[in-house]
Amino acid sequence: MIEGTGTFASMEEAREFFAHDRFATESGMTLDELKYGSAVCSFEITPHHQNAEGGVMGGAIFTLMDFAFAAASSNVHRPTVAQQVSVSFLSRPKGRRLIASASCRKDGRVTCVYQVDVTDETGRDIATAVMTGYKLQN
Repeated sequence: MIEGTGTFASMEEAREFFAHDRFATESGMTLDELKYGSAVCSFEITPHHQNAEGGVMGGAIFTLMDFAFAAASSNVHRPTVAQQVSVSFLSRPKGRRLIASASCRKDGRVTCVYQVDVTDETGRDIATAVMTGYKLQN
């Protein structure tokens, strides 16, 4: 785990900041936990998130992963943007809620690497990603 103090003074400040991430929030995604270098985000699966086959759209799962990455990485260095992402979709959800957990694996001077895992509320592994971030200079 990396050491440090987050850029957000409180969870309320982080939630207020990410309320402007309208694609994620208008898709029902919430910021549930935030620590230095880690975050948990989730959403309830609705028909809005489904593809033509009735499963959850891969883009909805990716958006949840990106939202968790954004929260975790922005609490270390803001602004940080995704530079490269490798995603593996593992299983179809059995539950009705998806949960993404992001954690910092490497915090470099200019780039960072995060592991983001998505499960449903039954504990089933849904997707995993390695996300490389680029730290923009203010």
